[in-house]
Amino acid sequence: MEQLETFFGVINDLTWGWALIPILVVFGIFMTLMSGFIQIQFFKRMFRVLSNDNQNQDPNALSARAALLVSVGGRVGGGNIAGVAVAITLGGPGAVFWMWAIALAGMATSLIECTLAQTYKQSDGESAFRGGPADYIRRGLGARYNWIAVIYAICLLASFGLGFNAFQGNTVAGAVQESFGINRMYTGIALVAVTAFVVFGGIKRIAKAADVVVPVMAVGYIGLAILAIILNIGEIPRVFSDIINSAFGLNEAFAGGMGAAIANGLRRGLFSNEAGLGSAPNVAATALVRHPVSQGITQSFSVFIDTMIICTCTAFVILLGDVYVPGAEGVDGVVLTQQSLASHFGVWSKYALTLAILLFAFSSIIYNTYLGENAMAAITKSKEALIGLRVAILGIVLLGAVAPDATSVFFFSDPMMGILAVVNLVALMMLFPTAMRVVDDFRKQLKAGIERPVFNPDDFQDLNLDRKAWNTDRWQND
Repeated sequence: MEQLETFFGVINDLTWGWALIPILVVFGIFMTLMSGFIQIQFFKRMFRVLSNDNQNQDPNALSARAALLVSVGGRVGGGNIAGVAVAITLGGPGAVFWMWAIALAGMATSLIECTLAQTYKQSDGESAFRGGPADYIRRGLGARYNWIAVIYAICLLASFGLGFNAFQGNTVAGAVQESFGINRMYTGIALVAVTAFVVFGGIKRIAKAADVVVPVMAVGYIGLAILAIILNIGEIPRVFSDIINSAFGLNEAFAGGMGAAIANGLRRGLFSNEAGLGSAPNVAATALVRHPVSQGITQSFSVFIDTMIICTCTAFVILLGDVYVPGAEGVDGVVLTQQSLASHFGVWSKYALTLAILLFAFSSIIYNTYLGENAMAAITKSKEALIGLRVAILGIVLLGAVAPDATSVFFFSDPMMGILAVVNLVALMMLFPTAMRVVDDFRKQLKAGIERPVFNPDDFQDLNLDRKAWNTDRWQND
């Protein structure tokens, strides 16, 4: 076991420890510049997904809005509550500024990777689709790169499908035990039962669950944060001043200075919004949309919601409270967020936060499970293997819930995520010209006065596309 831990520790150092975060940052900036600030150009268009006017007319297919909610449910998790608190503790308020900066760059990265996932998606039935990095590697780069697609799928399965689900189960059980004194076993069994009902219904039932859970958790949490801001409205200028001054090392009161703010802000932002990791494209490919860029824009909006809204809410709850003390030790993570909420609203708020953590974690579990299933589908088409994976995931969720130290068994999760991020970034760089061709087609149609561009596979004869997935007949009478 020690040898395995050492091996994966080296992988973690070679990816997250040394190079991956700077590469993700540079890559996001590159995508932003080379695409002509695409996330800014289409920012207003992102909000169209919230309106029913932008949905498809096939009741059996997954809409753009449904894919957005599943993605938001996966991106938003414990990191938005505990991770932001850790970033502020280690990097000061300035970490918040650098979270915003990497989210802005990450919006471009997410738009490009999700556009590619849509472009190369495959029909998985009359109105169902599958896709993601494994597919755009195989279909976009060719058969010689199939082994890279397999490596990606294995890493996705191991990290999101298995490891992270154990962590989420552990988070839920721990929070419920701490707040309500309920035994971990009972929480674990209840969580497994609800998860089983959802995941055995496939992506459509996952989407229906997300359609209920995500708005409730997001609106509830954002509502608390807005109320805290209103109660401390006079302190807002001071908070913004602390964030800016700390971000550029202008305030000596915050330990670590500018370097700590940058490092912790970028790391937390990247871990939270997942831009460039290749996880969200797996969900993006499931939606029925007129043009690949439409879903790219939608998933870019998901990054905005995760970091610019949810993470910012946590940051302001902490910075407007009287619990956080620069340089102080002993109170960080979810405890800092919990105590900060209590400083605004009283002890009852810790129960509200526990409910938020429960919903955040549950939405992440069903999201992670689908990613694991999509990874399995990229490795084998066996239905027995898929059922076996679902059963294994339920067992892992229960294991993570009942055993406080069980998550240490899944020490390979972060290193595996590091590998899949490297693989995805290499593929994105190689396929970037293709992505820009698709983006330029979208722009050309908009310039011609077409309000809702439609992707025509006949205009991309040289690409290995699934024609069944891009049947333009369904839009002719719309």
